[in-house]
Amino acid sequence: MPRKEGQKAKILALLRILEQQTDENHRMTVQQLTQELEKQGVPCERKSIYTDLDALRAMGYDVDLQRGPGGGYCLASRRFELPELKLLVDAVQSSRFITQKRSLALIEKLESLTSQHNGKLLHRQVFVLGRAKSDNQSAYYGVDTLHTAISQGRMVEFVYSDWGLDMKKHARRGGRPYQVSPWALAWENNSYYLIAYQEYEEPFGMRHYRVDKMSGVNVLEAPRRGGALYDGFNLSAYMRSMFNMYGGPVQDVTLRCENRMAGAMLDRFGTEIILLPEEDGEHFHFTVPVAVSPQFLGWVCGFDSAVEVTAPAAVRARLSELAASLTRMYPQK
Repeated sequence: MPRKEGQKAKILALLRILEQQTDENHRMTVQQLTQELEKQGVPCERKSIYTDLDALRAMGYDVDLQRGPGGGYCLASRRFELPELKLLVDAVQSSRFITQKRSLALIEKLESLTSQHNGKLLHRQVFVLGRAKSDNQSAYYGVDTLHTAISQGRMVEFVYSDWGLDMKKHARRGGRPYQVSPWALAWENNSYYLIAYQEYEEPFGMRHYRVDKMSGVNVLEAPRRGGALYDGFNLSAYMRSMFNMYGGPVQDVTLRCENRMAGAMLDRFGTEIILLPEEDGEHFHFTVPVAVSPQFLGWVCGFDSAVEVTAPAAVRARLSELAASLTRMYPQK
C-alpha cells in the first residue's frame, strides 16, 4: 500500500478507536492507542500518533487531552450528546408504531453514535402502561413510501386491515384495498396517521388512516386529487379538533369550565383559544371547533361536573343520550 494511502487508513482507524472506545470518563494514552492500532493490523510509530491526533483536530474533531494520572486522549464531543441519545432510545422503545424487532435494530444504531462504554447506558427499557408494539413489519417502510408520494404529488394504494377476534389468538383481518390522495402525515397517540383525500365513499373529502394498519403501500402514477379542499386545510387545527383521531361532524362547541380546568383546556386545544371569565368568578367558557365523536363525549364526561357543553343543543342532546344509556347499563342496586 502506498505510504499516503496507508497514512489515511491509519488516521481513519485511529478515529474509529476514539469514537468507539473513548469518552470523557474513558481515555486512552498514546501507548494504548498504538497497541490498539497494531492489534487491528495497522503498524505505526508512537510519535506519529501525535501528528495524527493534530490532524484530526484540524479536521474539526474535538480530541481532548487530559494530563496526569488517569489522563489520556478522548473524543470529547459528538454529533449527539448522551442525554439526547437516551431521549431518542426512550422514544423508540416506547413507540407503539415501531415493531419490537425494528426498535432493537434502531437502538443498536443509536448505540453506535457514542462510545461502547456509554452505549451500555442506552440499554434502557421504557415501560408504558397498556402500550403494545405494532406487529406490522412493513409499516416502517410505508412511512417512507407515503412521504415520497406526498412530495411527488401522486396517489397511493394500500390494503387497510384491523384486528379481528379469534378464540385462539388475535389476528389481523384481511382488510380492503384503498386508493387515496395523500396530503400529510401526522403523529398522534404514538402512531402515524395519513391525512388524505378520498373519493371511494361519500361524502368525498379528507379522511385519516393509521399507517401501521396499512400494507402493500404503493405510489401510483395518477396525480393527487383534492387540491381545492386542501388549499384551505389547516392541519394543526384539524388535529386539535380530533379526539384519539376518531372522526365526526366538526362543530363549534362551547365549553363552560371551572377555573381549575384552564391548564387542561390550554393543553388540549392550544394557547390560541380565548378563555372568557364569567361573572361568578369561578368559571370560564370558550368555543372551539371539535369533531364530535363518542371519544369527545367521553372526554367531556371524564371531567365530571367541572366541564359542561353549553352549545350547540345537538351535542348536549347526545351527552344526555349517553348518560341515559350508561344509566341503563349500570343501574343502581
